[in-house]
Amino acid sequence: MEIILKEDIIGLGYKNDIVNVKSGYGRNYLIPQGKGVIASPMAKKILAENLKQQAHKLAAIKAEAEKKAQTLQDVALCIAAKVSATGQLYGSVGANQVAEELKKLGKDVDRKIITMKEAKTVGDFVALVHFHKEVTVEVPVKVVAENAPVEEEVKAEAPVAEAEAEEATEAEAPAEE
Repeated sequence: MEIILKEDIIGLGYKNDIVNVKSGYGRNYLIPQGKGVIASPMAKKILAENLKQQAHKLAAIKAEAEKKAQTLQDVALCIAAKVSATGQLYGSVGANQVAEELKKLGKDVDRKIITMKEAKTVGDFVALVHFHKEVTVEVPVKVVAENAPVEEEVKAEAPVAEAEAEEATEAEAPAEE
């Protein structure tokens, strides 16, 4: 069944796209909710005419989406979560937590336009923010243990500092001879 979407639906399509869906999904959800209409030949002609008339408006919308995407270009998130001794998270980190972290940074992004494979372990992940059908931004998300001791970070930095100190003393030793 062909449907013309009236609004963006992540995972299915964007406004004014013609998509193929199962007939039950179209008849029982998309059409009654006002999210789509049946793509009859007459509806397709009307859509083509409307798109022709709205071309400049669509360009302005895309430019605004690109401007929003530019604000998220260099953003990297670090989300702290409760972790078991084996490294598994209690629960998971998903689009909701990413949206909350972005809001803390002053970036107001709707959680519905964020897609992310839910993180169930500590590590690095990528969240995709879909501002427009042609404008998508990848936001790196690092999930860390909430209760991780700071001493581990200090221990990780200590060997690097010791190695640098040794190199400096080795460089000075030949100069003294």
